[in-house]
Parts: sequence; structure tokens; C-alpha cells
Amino acid sequence: MLRAYGDGTLFGEPYGEGPVRVIWLHGWGRRGEDFAAAANELARRGVASVALDLPGFGASPAPASPSGARGYAEMVAPVLREIGDGPFVLVGHSFGGTVASVIAADHPEIIRSLVLTGAPLLRTPSASPSPAPYRAVRWLHARGFVSDARMEAARQKYGSRDYRQATGVMRDVLVISVHESYEDELARLDVPVTLLWGDQDHEVPVDVAKRASVLLATTHTLRSLPGVGHLLPTEAPSELAIVVGALV
Repeated sequence: MLRAYGDGTLFGEPYGEGPVRVIWLHGWGRRGEDFAAAANELARRGVASVALDLPGFGASPAPASPSGARGYAEMVAPVLREIGDGPFVLVGHSFGGTVASVIAADHPEIIRSLVLTGAPLLRTPSASPSPAPYRAVRWLHARGFVSDARMEAARQKYGSRDYRQATGVMRDVLVISVHESYEDELARLDVPVTLLWGDQDHEVPVDVAKRASVLLATTHTLRSLPGVGHLLPTEAPSELAIVVGALV
């Protein structure tokens, strides 16, 4: 059953009994339910956890103003202290992995270990510019020659799936997030880090994890799972539970 945290700013699903040892943060467009199978497996072993719905996803309301992973970390970190004394194993998938990295870098006292999967930790420059027709419409819109409706139609035609589906403040959050990179946070991490990747992750390839690992001064491991794609929490929950359970 979902529980409210942070005066209703975040909702999350608790799993298991006793002190919470694991916190799960989901990816963009997803929700904490992605971790249900792994969390239930840990609960059967006596490990309690909470899977949060990040602001603007699942049951959690959107933030009042747009921010990227760094702003999200500021919203989530106080909730971790509300959930328990820690230290926690913090698990982050995709966008949740970037949020988790910032939390672990800024608040190492509440984090026992960090597990990241499919997280876009380092910005990858686009291989090609936006299509010329879209750039033309955007130029004309900026100068008042094209209506908002036509500009939105162009966004829907040429934008990414995530961009097309996002609206309002969440679209702004997405734009900020895709332009962020986390070299500073990776260099400052002082807790053990596990990079667990699907070798078939085409959204955030394992090469991103390899490049990120070079920046880590702390103890870290990198492991890829054969045949697993970007949605590792739902594709390989047992493997994820084994990795996380060993860190509690």
C-alpha cells in the first residue's frame, strides 16, 4: 500500500518489516512499482525497503518548479531521513540513478552503498542535429511568426518519445535533465558503487557505465547482464535482488 512522505510531496511503497535498509528510485516515465519483484524477494529474506515514486511520476505530484537530478536530490534526501536512520543501500535506475548519484555524493552519511543501472551519468553529444524543418519552425516561433499550436505540433512530430509524452513542468524537467552530466558527483562519491547494466541497453549503453567508472575514486564494480536491456529492474529482478541483498 502506498504511503505518503514529505507532507505528501512523495509517495512510496514499503516492502517487508523492520528497519528500512534499501531505497529504490525508478527511471524516467516509470514508477516505484518497477522494483516490486526485487523488493518482494528481499522482503522474503527479511530486508525491508521502500520504492519511491519520484515527483511527477506515479502517485507523486509534479514539482512546483522544474529542475534536473540535482533539484530532485534536494527533494528526496529529506524523505530518506524521514523513512529511517539509515544508512541505506540506494538503488537508482535510469533518471533515478542520476538522482541517487547526487544524493550519495552530497549526503554520504545516510548511504551505505550505491547501486546504479541504466543511468545516464555522462552526457552523450547527439550524433546529429535536430531535423532542419524542426529548427526552422523553432526559429520562426521564437520570432512570433509561428503559433504555439504549430510549434507544439512540430515538437510532437520531431521530439523524442519522452519529450512528446511530457507536458507542463515535466517537459521542462526533462529538458534540464538531458543536458546535465555528473562528472563532479562521480568524482566526489565516497561510498561503494555497483554499476549493474544490461548488455543490450541501447538507451544508455554499457559504455556509459565504463566511462563513469573511470571517474570513480571509491570502491566500485561493473557488471553487465547478458541479454538484458534498459529496463533491468523488470527484466532481471532476481539478479538485482541478489546484488542489492549482498550489500545490506
